[in-house]
Amino acid sequence: MTTIDVICVGETMGVVTPAHAEPIKTAEECLLGYGGAESNVAAHLAEFGYRVAWASRLGRDAFGERIIEGLAARGVDVSLVIRDETAPTGVYFKDPDLGHGARTLYYRSGSAASRMSPRDFDTWPAGRTRWVHTSGINPALSDTAGALTSHILTQAKDMGYKVSFDVNYRPALWPVDVAGPRLQTLAEQATVVLVGLDEAETLWGCTSAADVAAMLPGPRHLVVKDSSVEAVEFIRDGQGERTARVPARNVEVIEPVGAGDAFAAGYLAGLLRGDTPEDRLALGHSFAAWTLGTRSDFRPGHGNQPRTYASRTALASSG
Repeated sequence: MTTIDVICVGETMGVVTPAHAEPIKTAEECLLGYGGAESNVAAHLAEFGYRVAWASRLGRDAFGERIIEGLAARGVDVSLVIRDETAPTGVYFKDPDLGHGARTLYYRSGSAASRMSPRDFDTWPAGRTRWVHTSGINPALSDTAGALTSHILTQAKDMGYKVSFDVNYRPALWPVDVAGPRLQTLAEQATVVLVGLDEAETLWGCTSAADVAAMLPGPRHLVVKDSSVEAVEFIRDGQGERTARVPARNVEVIEPVGAGDAFAAGYLAGLLRGDTPEDRLALGHSFAAWTLGTRSDFRPGHGNQPRTYASRTALASSG
């Protein structure tokens, strides 16, 4: 039976964005695409050379078809995706960053992905993978999607896989007083946790990477991303706690959307192949910087080693 290196679990939506650098309210031409945190990670890992499957639910509609065909073309196994006859694929609209910050408008209430549940897990070859990647977006979608996230984490030891969990707090989906304790509980159960320092401050009042480490003592690998400054990894491997830190790249930022997913994919790619902590953090930064140079959520062609970037005045954010 074929082994899957990584199963990525989460919602992917259709994306509508102006074809030119102008706000949605005045745009007359738009581009259609798709995007989702976990499927972005899956696409990067597949290009890196790993056998990757993406598991989710999609509506049986045109956006669902576009997502399935697009991810399959990027080398991602989409056989675990459930098509829903009665719920639509979610959609979001991107208002470009024209100097005042990009805005994302979500239309995902009642989406097919919000119907994900622990029953879906039973259809996956969880016993034939070494890794499952998911994020804090899923428990914000619905009670059943949250139950699935918990199930993934609690079944990991018995099923023999490890879990990476990107906190990915989305304020538009749930309030901080609900999200904070829930995301802390989920993160504590994961093998790898990735979180932005800005997220940790919002969720838990942390003002430093050390604060986050004290808040989350459970994960074997905790990566705290301090936006344009650095990324710090705390490694707990039975020999005490070690830390590694690598500065962020200085590059021109075209658009920040997708950079955090790219960082996660680069870091995981390095971790899975046995890179040192410093090398896998550097690879994460490089993937993030590569994605910051495009308006797309996913940018192909990075390669398997950190790239060299010309320094620019804007700073690369991998948060």
